[in-house]
Amino acid sequence: MAVNHQPDRAPPLRIAMVVPPWLSLPPPGYGGVEQVVTGLVNGLVDQGHRVTVFGAGRDHGTAAEFVSTCDDLQYDRLGESLPELAHLAQVNRLVDPTDFDVVHDHTTIGPLVAGRRSVPTVATVHGNPVGEFGTMLGIVDQGVGLVAISHAQRRANPGLPWVGTVHNAMPLRDFPRKRAPGEGPVLWLARFSPDKGPDVAIRACRAAGLPLTLAGKCNEPAERRYFEQVVEPLLGDDVTLVLNADREATLRLLLDARCLIMPIQWEEPFGMAMLEAMATGTPVVALRRGAVPELVRPGLTGLLCEQPDELPAALRESIRLDPADCVAHVAENFSAERMARGYVSVYHSFIADLGVRAGRPETARVAAR
Repeated sequence: MAVNHQPDRAPPLRIAMVVPPWLSLPPPGYGGVEQVVTGLVNGLVDQGHRVTVFGAGRDHGTAAEFVSTCDDLQYDRLGESLPELAHLAQVNRLVDPTDFDVVHDHTTIGPLVAGRRSVPTVATVHGNPVGEFGTMLGIVDQGVGLVAISHAQRRANPGLPWVGTVHNAMPLRDFPRKRAPGEGPVLWLARFSPDKGPDVAIRACRAAGLPLTLAGKCNEPAERRYFEQVVEPLLGDDVTLVLNADREATLRLLLDARCLIMPIQWEEPFGMAMLEAMATGTPVVALRRGAVPELVRPGLTGLLCEQPDELPAALRESIRLDPADCVAHVAENFSAERMARGYVSVYHSFIADLGVRAGRPETARVAAR
């Protein structure tokens, strides 16, 4: 992690954790961001920090305090700007500088409106920071610091006001794991999108003579359209389809799988499915793009390919990889505890830097306690 660690005995921080109004913690099914934030919140609380989650709905499943800005989750309005703007307006009204040291924002447009707060804001960038999204991130207020989730993501737009890089992680307590290589089919686990390459997965498994399970999120109009137009015509007896699996079903699929295939067609900023797979002992076969080389250790926890035509041989070879090596790799490098320590270091460094820039040495001293 590209962060500067502060002394372990620094006093606890008061953190406002802001999530989009359509996310629940933890996720009931597919949900990478939700899983990351859940692990982070619980990791911070375990380390003695006071965390308040600002979200929507009536329930949550973390160890933090919870403040709802809306009675119902806004999932059916995912992608619309007004629900998120209304949510953030409420957050800005509720976050009092006498109650919080830092705001940690996980929303899309939060960095743009964070300048209205008098509390410093650290914002994790969960998407690809290019195009229109990158333009928006490039004009954030100087009181907002952006955190990358991988070095690959940061390289995609190095001119943004990055203040740290902290890899995503996951809670590993009670996470099921297998002791021997999986004997089931190859597993593809993602949302139905051309970026995720489900069509490439089907062709690779057919060329390898191996069965495939497509376990995909297919809720949004674009996902359903892509599935019907591109994926459905390719289905056959060698492909098992599982749509919108819940967490329990997803874990069963991972435990049974021979390997996880990640034939991504874009510069993936992270890829939580790879961590989930390795945490169960399931190796990853992937194309070498985006953050994949930061997550998978070739020859130990997975096999990386340069081109799609290399995937079939790698799928057959993956059976020789040891599940214990996959589990140990995640435990050592991608635990929620390690992620929480990384973010605490970013919080302290950013608050101190703001104090120095504003000519408030007392703020810098408090942040670096």
